[in-house]
Amino acid sequence: MILTRRDALALTAVAGVAQGLPAWAARSGARAGTLCNPQSSAAARRLYAYLWSQYGKRTLTGQQEQGAIPPNPNRELAYLEQVTGRLPAILGLDYINPPDNDAVNARATEWARAGGIVTLCWHWGAPDIGTGYDNSKQDFDVAAALHVGTAQHDVMMRDLDETARLLAVLRDRGIPVLWRPFHEFSGDWFWWGKHGPNAFKALWALMYDRFTRVHKLDNLIWVLGWAGQNVDPAWYPGRASVDVAGADIYAHDHGNLAPMFAQVKAIVGDDVPICLHENGPVPDPAELGPSADWLWFMTWHSRWLMGDDQNRPDQLRRDYNTTRFITRDELPASLRIR
Repeated sequence: MILTRRDALALTAVAGVAQGLPAWAARSGARAGTLCNPQSSAAARRLYAYLWSQYGKRTLTGQQEQGAIPPNPNRELAYLEQVTGRLPAILGLDYINPPDNDAVNARATEWARAGGIVTLCWHWGAPDIGTGYDNSKQDFDVAAALHVGTAQHDVMMRDLDETARLLAVLRDRGIPVLWRPFHEFSGDWFWWGKHGPNAFKALWALMYDRFTRVHKLDNLIWVLGWAGQNVDPAWYPGRASVDVAGADIYAHDHGNLAPMFAQVKAIVGDDVPICLHENGPVPDPAELGPSADWLWFMTWHSRWLMGDDQNRPDQLRRDYNTTRFITRDELPASLRIR
């Protein structure tokens, strides 16, 4: 692989992240209310400004789709509309299954043009093994992958560039994306969390540089999601590459998860808004407020939405029609993609 001087400088910066950053560096970066990428698109800036305008006041509803296996990606949306009469403000999608990824972009486009907000995650299979959920839980030699010229580096960059291609399709359609890579990174179940905080921060820095500087993905709002079991400040890449922070855990009740909110806030302060990245039971809107001001929640698909042990129809109907929660029909027309 031939490196330009800028590539070499970028990799030097990544190596610095791998060695850890002083506390002041983790707090530096963009001002509150400003996206970390100074080249962010107008659509991304509008969306981010709207999110800030709601933070601390209301909570956006979010729903993860099941995807195409089995082939019924709209099941969760149809269920919510039938039960509550409303649709979520945010639709969650996943680049988990390469044969479906172009269709993921098509569904994201349809959603954005209907006035909704798009968030994307990536269950990234270990690059030297294969794609899919099971392979995302296999191990991968991150230390080797961070060195140019290794086989691990080559396959990692191949995957990054393919995902950048997918995101560029949405960029070229004018669609801003709440981009949530490396989710639950502080747990040890996905390969990107198996090698400690410095390896993770180096991966985050590498992706951020590759996507913003090389691929010019100016439509991304960078969303960082701790595993709720381990909200540790050592994993924080810093405000310079993070726009929204948060955590997730699959609780057994409809509590507000205030202790987890407080843990994230202790790390990021008021620099970025805080969201509930994934959930089973929807948090009770009556319990949300200063101690648990989640910007959005994202109910996981299938049984986590529709199981009576997670969310009952009467409870969903009540929650989706409260003034605390924002549904798609309440989003401003200025966010709609033409």
